Amino acid sequence: MQWESGLSEVLPRDLGSLFSDTYTEESCYKFCGQELRITQLYGANLGVAAPVWDAALNLCSYIEEQKLNFKGKKVIELGAGTGIVGILVSLLGGDVTVTDLPHTLPQIEKNVLANVPPNQIPRVCALSWGLDQEQFPQDFDYIIGADIVYLKETYPLLIQTLQHLCGPHTTVLLSSKMRQEHGTVAFFQNVLPQHFALELVQRDEDEDINIYKVTRCQN
Repeated sequence: MQWESGLSEVLPRDLGSLFSDTYTEESCYKFCGQELRITQLYGANLGVAAPVWDAALNLCSYIEEQKLNFKGKKVIELGAGTGIVGILVSLLGGDVTVTDLPHTLPQIEKNVLANVPPNQIPRVCALSWGLDQEQFPQDFDYIIGADIVYLKETYPLLIQTLQHLCGPHTTVLLSSKMRQEHGTVAFFQNVLPQHFALELVQRDEDEDINIYKVTRCQN
């Protein structure tokens, strides 16, 4: 696992206002023998979707360390942001659908086209939790998400979405910064276990990032 970053381009949106500037930053990451060049569009109304968060890098590292086999597997990424995890899984042979809110899709599409060969291109789709999930199938082998648990008001919507997408044989991998003040810890300790079985499979003490393996409860 390696990564490096550098400012690649500055694109001012409004020269009359210092605080409306938009710029892109390109970072290079290496996982599983793949080199990923990820563009982050800061100041483009993307908010938390713009950066590559440490939880996404930790999930990529976990995939590398565990040598997870995605060949021929159906995978959906929730709240993809830059799309880095879904892109890696695509390069590892997964049949991937990358999702996030509509305004984030141009950034994801740019990164997909920059990294994934034409014969492996994942689908990039809008998915608003609690609203659009029923437009997606229920036969995914994996659901993945990195740092998507940070807004308390979205937690019931995320549960609804997971309940629809998660079949009896689906494995969910959620990597999350454990933000006490945002209710992240309570979500994993109290909310999610009411609906799913979960196991802590990796903890980064320095970054306070947990990775959970989540499955349907067996009745």
